[in-house]
Amino acid sequence: MRILFVAGGSAATVFALAPLATAARGVGHEVIMASVGDIVPVVAGVGLPAVSMTSSPISDFIYRDREGAPVTPPTDPDEQPAFTGEWFGRMAAATLGPLTDLAHDWRPDLVVGGTMMYAAGLLARQLGVPYVRHAWDAVEATRIDPGAEKELQPELGRLGLDGLPAPDLFIDVCPPSLRPPDAAPAHPMACLPANTQRRLEPWMYTRGGRPRVCVTAGSRVANDQGTAYLREAYEFLRTLALDVAALDAEVVIAAPENVAADLRADLEDVHAGWVPLDVVLRTCDLLVGHAGGVTTLNAMYAGVPQLLLPQWGILGPPTRRLAEYGAAITLQPDEATRERLAESCRALLTQPSYAERAEDLAQEIAAMPPPAELVGVLEKL
Repeated sequence: MRILFVAGGSAATVFALAPLATAARGVGHEVIMASVGDIVPVVAGVGLPAVSMTSSPISDFIYRDREGAPVTPPTDPDEQPAFTGEWFGRMAAATLGPLTDLAHDWRPDLVVGGTMMYAAGLLARQLGVPYVRHAWDAVEATRIDPGAEKELQPELGRLGLDGLPAPDLFIDVCPPSLRPPDAAPAHPMACLPANTQRRLEPWMYTRGGRPRVCVTAGSRVANDQGTAYLREAYEFLRTLALDVAALDAEVVIAAPENVAADLRADLEDVHAGWVPLDVVLRTCDLLVGHAGGVTTLNAMYAGVPQLLLPQWGILGPPTRRLAEYGAAITLQPDEATRERLAESCRALLTQPSYAERAEDLAQEIAAMPPPAELVGVLEKL
């Protein structure tokens, strides 16, 4: 069987799909993963055949409309979900043609698309093959989909569709305890880590004498003349790292190598750079970060409590559910003062209930069906 996996414009979208793609390939199915061009090396880095579906980075879709006119992202959290759907819709419109060309040369029997890779469903409908929607993380798309549907009216009209095509199967990696009560029916799957690797150093798999805190703002961070989004992510990470470094803890900053040198220059006695989170998180007592969906799930898998500072509206609901479960503390941007951050870190490191609840989540994830089991479900489609 030929299976086309459609990732997105960030490394996280690749890491989310890689376990199932690898499992399918491991039992003999032919697999190709499509992504935005600058993410193709990430696909190859996790050991999967990779193709580019556009040379445009995701910033082009976020900050420009279809005609190339500038677009300003909303600052109101209530408006951000629909806007997210709109720019993912623009990405779908731009990538549907290249994906169609790929399918002409390499026709898939099944298309698996990440949560908001709407081109996957459109392509599957065009080809008349099953479509699987694969959750990237615990972020529900119910408030995002309408924006994409609005943006994709021309494409939906050409396919004779009144709305976004419904998947033949929805795979959800959110632990059952954190799923919203009105969540769509789904087949559960354990969210196994699949980040790219590097040569390990002893500190990565051993613990020191002090509590260890991992600080991250995700994979898309830049301190050069990149987009405002990337620079803002860098400033967020730098400020966060400085605040955490003031605590009596060992600090690990998970960041791209292109910014790690600057962070090491600002902060003495820290480990900074691209680290394999699946290894390093096992040695950590706390994760402090931007609430990125895949990073958050990795910490859940490792049984690590979290301090989450969501920077985008769509991350609010899942981070609140994790906090209500008792495995995290969530601070909104206007709450994240240095004093509140330090107070929250101390609570997460010293109050046993947070670690206990985080371990409960890890056990719940371990009991979910593994990707290998889902391959059989795909075959039945």
